[in-house]
Amino acid sequence: MTDARHRLHPRDTFDADAGASHRRPRPVAARRGTPGSAGLGCVVIGCLLGATAPALAADTCSAKSPRQATAVVELYTSEGCNSCPPADRWLSRLKGDPQAIALAFHVDYWDRLGWRDRFASPAYTQRQAEQQAVNGARFSYTPQIVVDGVDRKDWPSIATPLASRHGAAPVDLTLVRDGRRVTATVAAAQAAPKRLAAYWAVTEQDHATAVEAGENKGVTLKHDHVVRDYRPVAAWSVRTEAPQTLVYELPAGADATHRRDLNLVVVDAGTGRPLQAVRLGC
Repeated sequence: MTDARHRLHPRDTFDADAGASHRRPRPVAARRGTPGSAGLGCVVIGCLLGATAPALAADTCSAKSPRQATAVVELYTSEGCNSCPPADRWLSRLKGDPQAIALAFHVDYWDRLGWRDRFASPAYTQRQAEQQAVNGARFSYTPQIVVDGVDRKDWPSIATPLASRHGAAPVDLTLVRDGRRVTATVAAAQAAPKRLAAYWAVTEQDHATAVEAGENKGVTLKHDHVVRDYRPVAAWSVRTEAPQTLVYELPAGADATHRRDLNLVVVDAGTGRPLQAVRLGC
């Protein structure tokens, strides 16, 4: 495998200050209009899941957020990056952690360097770039781990499962599934920001890829919390006396091979920082 300090491509860059575990090819412009793309941002009512995502297992179920704010952990990764597998393994340790929503966004800017990541999307590359204004990162790189909207280059030292360190969330979330329809109720407390936004993310567990080219050639990579569809929800003005309703339509079909969860993350529309999250795993 290519040494992490090796210059990958005449147009690629490596940030020495970030260390050998933080690498980035030169970012390319994200394309819009693909399934799961941020360019297909949902209105508050009527978010539609991409047709490639099979429905969850049960026909009727529900989930409610805890009183404390749930940690939101984002990983930006790629199968083409040989510095990424340790971060992938670290994220897998969050399986079953009730105090965390884990999301692995596979970016596509590594795809031109020898191996095309089947989970990558330009929408996830675009999200990573957009979140720089929120999380404090100076550039997009992999692997990048963001915890509650903050860039964490020290992620190897973060103990798992995550310690409970969050106060009461300013919003309460409830998800109810009836057949293919998932309805979210977002109830804001007086302490909530005046404007909220949100995003849906469908994740899958227990994926494996035998990589045949690129930096990870000959390696079988294992992935959990893989984001298969990402749909932003447009911002709305908070009315504490009237909870907001969001609707998500799941397609028909199911995949018993890979556990699938539907996650809803509500953020402060002004800062982009997560306020509360909930997972529906039924």
